[in-house]
Amino acid sequence: MNKEREMLMSGIAIDLHGRTALVTGGAKGIGRTIAQRLADAGATPVVCGRSDADPDCPFDYVSCDVRNAQSVEAMMATIEERHGGLDILVNNAGGSPEADAATASPRFTEAIVGLNLLGPMHTARFAHRLLMRSSDGNIVNISSVSAIRPSPMTAAYSAAKAGLTGWTQSLAIEWGPHIRSNIVIVGYVETEQTEATYGDAEAQQRIAANIGAGRLARAQEIADAVTWLASPLASYVSGGSLRVDGGGESPPWRSMRDDTARRAG
Repeated sequence: MNKEREMLMSGIAIDLHGRTALVTGGAKGIGRTIAQRLADAGATPVVCGRSDADPDCPFDYVSCDVRNAQSVEAMMATIEERHGGLDILVNNAGGSPEADAATASPRFTEAIVGLNLLGPMHTARFAHRLLMRSSDGNIVNISSVSAIRPSPMTAAYSAAKAGLTGWTQSLAIEWGPHIRSNIVIVGYVETEQTEATYGDAEAQQRIAANIGAGRLARAQEIADAVTWLASPLASYVSGGSLRVDGGGESPPWRSMRDDTARRAG
């Protein structure tokens, strides 16, 4: 954490002491950064994943496949047994490899929708009882810019994330005022998998040049947004969609116009 950031965070009174937070897919990547940021604010993070516990993970780990309702129900029972309850649910687990919508198998499509939409539905459903007992029950769903613009080759993922917005907004009414529900729409983010996700350094530079902020997001910036939404500072924010995408992507007509101008010159 650089000095400028330390000064900024010291002036923001986010205190989550005494609160237990579940971050799905929180053993690595953005999820791990979110869990650490919540811990820095005083919360007790619990993370889950489909694999066995990572010995290098500093947080309480529960093995769970969020696509499976019975697995999620068992996880919530474990969290209640270990921690007495749950205050914050961050549905972070998700993602999708590329696949042509015309040839993707039904099994593939069901798996993608299961992870990115049904998973958050299952976790929210079985967390409901615990969150209702909290003084400020809170759900933060992690979505993607794929939910708000065309996403060829990841159509099932795009559809699932778009559905997650409707789910989030509906819960804000159905479960309010006891439980707040919000969504973070994430753009391009640097992680340990950046090259595998976005390509080599040259490809990443092209992506960055097309973003308003001129760079990819840092995982810490996503974690800050989640922590704010989960805190009392956002006490009147529910059913909201917070875009953390650096201003979004430049529209295609701009590059087409610039190419035309270059050819004319």
